[in-house]
Amino acid sequence: MLNSILQTRAGFTVVAIFAAFGAYTCMYAFRRPFTVGDFGTLQFAGVDYKIWLIIAQVLGYTTSKFLGILIISEMQPARRAISLLVLIALAEASLALFYAVRPPLNIVFLFLNGLPLGMVWGIVFSFLEGRRNTELLGAGLCVTFIISSAIVKSAGSWLMVRFDIDSFAMPALTGLLFFPLLLLCTWLLYRLPAQNSEDKSERVERVPMSRETRLRVWRDFGWGLAILILFYALLTAYRDLRDNFAKEIWDSLGYAKTPGIFTVTEIPVTVGVLVLLGSLIFIHNNRTAFRMNLFIVLGGALLIAISTFLVQRQLISGPAWMIAAGLGSYAAYIPFNAMLFERMIASFRIVGNAGFLIYLADSFGYLSSTGVLIIKNFAHPQLSWLAFLQWFGYILAAVALGSIVFALLFFERKHRRTP
Repeated sequence: MLNSILQTRAGFTVVAIFAAFGAYTCMYAFRRPFTVGDFGTLQFAGVDYKIWLIIAQVLGYTTSKFLGILIISEMQPARRAISLLVLIALAEASLALFYAVRPPLNIVFLFLNGLPLGMVWGIVFSFLEGRRNTELLGAGLCVTFIISSAIVKSAGSWLMVRFDIDSFAMPALTGLLFFPLLLLCTWLLYRLPAQNSEDKSERVERVPMSRETRLRVWRDFGWGLAILILFYALLTAYRDLRDNFAKEIWDSLGYAKTPGIFTVTEIPVTVGVLVLLGSLIFIHNNRTAFRMNLFIVLGGALLIAISTFLVQRQLISGPAWMIAAGLGSYAAYIPFNAMLFERMIASFRIVGNAGFLIYLADSFGYLSSTGVLIIKNFAHPQLSWLAFLQWFGYILAAVALGSIVFALLFFERKHRRTP
């Protein structure tokens, strides 16, 4: 029955979105729940313990992204499903050890937890790329960035409140709750058919990349990619700060006793991003769609700055600002993880896969996220997370204006030289 459903375009789309969304939501269940843990006054070397945990996990995640440039770009399709399950199992084992080993030694297990999880995105997206409706599939997958973190945080909070689970045991138990769904979604991804002839004609056949192929792509597009990665590095740091310290930001806005605020305010962000980016499926010309992605990225960054200006002058409420800033950050962030490089490969007829470009950007993105986190905690510890995020939003918008305009000009010149 499943095979007959997958043979229809509508059936394939529904199953692919469900499987990809579910699989990556499960990944969040092994990564994010600890951020809502209450570690009280626990410190290490005079620094709040939660800060150490976030830095350790992000360092592991960053290392994984650099490894993914090679591993994901070269991975054979037959190895994807089993690799996904093995990576998640390693992350769960690290969470179990995080509970079993006493602080501060258990910090290292958050690093080991992030190490396998950084490659999950590339595996999941590899099942979806190169399709005629990849924008729609990618948008369905990418909304996990917005809503899934809130879902698993709510699940973690529920475990602590309902069953009085402590903050060290909660992350591993939250992961176990989502493991059956992970098995189902991985099986469905495995059953998805490969690109057909129409997909290959419109979006180019997607194949594993050799070292020589990766170097050739960098030689041809290095300057344009470098300027985009510069902006994306800051954007990733902004998005991570908003996500990792959402509790502290909401507390500063006066919503400390409103636990449902995590999910409620992310719903309009999810719907807005899904509609905006999913609509790119209607643009069949790859070059036009590539340009449109860049314009959306720029618009998202400017929305962050504008909404921050308005909330600081009390022209909009705190929740309205969080929704607008969330919409802006994800409208700019998500294209780099799916649509932007997907259309770049198709428009320039590059022989390879989007995983290479995504992980090239992501590796520096999470490196930047780690650096900004360290600078905030050690250079400006007295600055609240709310004030720091608002200040950072203005810098992000300024960099976006220069980098995206440069990228538009660079790739436009490349387009004119490409048949």
